[in-house]
Amino acid sequence: MTKETLSFSRIDSAKFFRTLNKRVNDYFKDNDIKRTGNWKLWAKTIVMFSLFLTPYFLLLTLSIPGWAQLLLTIVMGIGMAGVGMNVMHDGNHGSFSNKEWINRLMGSSIYILAGNVYNWKVQHNVLHHTYTNIHGHDEDLEAGRIMRFTEHSEWRWYHKFQQYYSVLLYGLLTINWAITTDFQQMRRYMKRKLSYGKFPNPVWNWSKLVISKIIYVAVWIVLPMLILDIAWWKILIGFFVMHYTAGLILSVVFQLAHVMEDAEMPLPESDGTMKNTWAVHQLRTTINFSTKNKIVNWFTGGLNHQVEHHIFPHISHVHYTKISKIVKETAKEFNLPYNEYRTTRKAIMAHFKHLKEMGMKPALHV
Repeated sequence: MTKETLSFSRIDSAKFFRTLNKRVNDYFKDNDIKRTGNWKLWAKTIVMFSLFLTPYFLLLTLSIPGWAQLLLTIVMGIGMAGVGMNVMHDGNHGSFSNKEWINRLMGSSIYILAGNVYNWKVQHNVLHHTYTNIHGHDEDLEAGRIMRFTEHSEWRWYHKFQQYYSVLLYGLLTINWAITTDFQQMRRYMKRKLSYGKFPNPVWNWSKLVISKIIYVAVWIVLPMLILDIAWWKILIGFFVMHYTAGLILSVVFQLAHVMEDAEMPLPESDGTMKNTWAVHQLRTTINFSTKNKIVNWFTGGLNHQVEHHIFPHISHVHYTKISKIVKETAKEFNLPYNEYRTTRKAIMAHFKHLKEMGMKPALHV
């Protein structure tokens, strides 16, 4: 990741964002509703935590057949992804509630997902939301050397197979949080003095990371080993299955939003300036999918409404379906793109087509 400072164009002669922002503000004012979450979000929070934690307590307290134990770990993975997309995400964006302590509480749910608040806010709120799809600045485009998401990344021979092995890697997202990613990110971010808000005390920040990891391992691995009368390796398999299920869901949802042919991946000019204003940049680098599907809308926490989320990250996802009509109409009015796929299936197909294209040797890539 480069340390170069970027700046977005301030020239918006058509005043797209000013117009859009006023229309969205008028929507909330005219309907007398808050921009944060409502009772629907609280109800969903209960459901997601129940999906995540109820199987865990059932496994600890009941004698359950092996096949049912495996099934429950899959359900836990689904609930884990649900908590991440619906509760933690809104909380750490400050959009869950108008009360800051509730946002902090809900955002802190990332600790039971194996993550870290500081790292997530820097990586997601600062780097991803500011420098969306800009190679060398948005870490969501970084996958080491094993994946090639953009034409600006170095090509290696094995990338021609990435559309096949990518699925195997996508499921490792959250378990990597638990084992390596958080430590690597904190070291990198603290060294660069990055933060979302006040820069934290280094000693306290590292202490929280280490303590939270110890508690995490104690709750999800050590405690089951002490209570359950089953082989330790079966517990580790269950732990892995839970994480793999959650990681696969989260990765696919994230990739459909940005790692697509229709999502631009622009580079800055030599002086570090971007061609477009920040709002127009968000339109050109994000993708919506399956926005008419109520189940997808509900489960993904509005992350299928990436256009709305990236322009208005401090508005709770429960409002995205409504304001999407305003965003789409305004973009059309200003002759700007509004990228979307009608179904999840079509979006997934487009993503793997993009992986295939990025896996081709550049000299042969037309």
